[in-house]
Amino acid sequence: MKQEPRRGARQLVILTGLSGSGKSTILRAFEDMGFYCVDNLPVDLIPMFAEIHSQSIGEYARAALLVDAREGTQLEKLPPLYRALRKDHPITLVYIDASEEALLRRYSETRRPHPLSQDRSVREALRRERALMEPIKKVADVVIDTSKFNVHELRQFVTDRFKNPDQRPLMVSVVSFGYRYGVPGDADLVFDVRFLPNPYFIAKLRKFSGKDARVVRFLRSFRQTGEFLKRVGELLLYLLPHFIREGKSYLTIAIGCTGGRHRSVMVAEALAKALARRGYSARPTHRDIDK
Repeated sequence: MKQEPRRGARQLVILTGLSGSGKSTILRAFEDMGFYCVDNLPVDLIPMFAEIHSQSIGEYARAALLVDAREGTQLEKLPPLYRALRKDHPITLVYIDASEEALLRRYSETRRPHPLSQDRSVREALRRERALMEPIKKVADVVIDTSKFNVHELRQFVTDRFKNPDQRPLMVSVVSFGYRYGVPGDADLVFDVRFLPNPYFIAKLRKFSGKDARVVRFLRSFRQTGEFLKRVGELLLYLLPHFIREGKSYLTIAIGCTGGRHRSVMVAEALAKALARRGYSARPTHRDIDK
């Protein structure tokens, strides 16, 4: 069931970006929020739709339009058209992006052809599309990099962001890992907790992970554990608003100990809970807990 927009509320969102970046998933999220959605509206029709939207108080009052590479060279008209429209309309341009590695993986998994492939490889088509879309990305109000999102996280992020236009949420992943297996390659921030007492050397605790209450109690019994959590928590609460202002949508915080089973797991769980209590979308994951 569609949600009724607030009286006087008016939002027009243009979605665009790279093929395979998750635009269709995002458009469905807008539809679930009660937006009137149009897939692949020709660029030349956007001014007409914007005019209809400006006079609407019903189902058109909140609308999302998807424009993508299927428009071909018509996309060159979008940046100047958007700059002209925003002078008179409450309009937001959202650009959906992803890394080349993530896009190649998605095309490999789905086996779908890229719309610009023709006689090109997927990699060549992606690079051609990125060049074609770059002028649009430069004028976008919001850029969402979906490289690290799964489908459910992406839908939740978009819902949080656009249900309240004044908020800019950040999805935080707190990852525990073991240094013997290497530092996570996608980590934005890395903290080393090998200075904490190691439960591995306590025979009755060795077989349990850092999620077990007995291991948690052991680590919490040392003053340096609480002090570390307090200081790092304060640092993160200082940093996260700055990351959000820079347009970051996904942050990976890596917590490392020797094997990734005890200390890093306990700390990752504690930090994720602390951030969640402060209103952030934070979830712990444990890369090496079963190794």
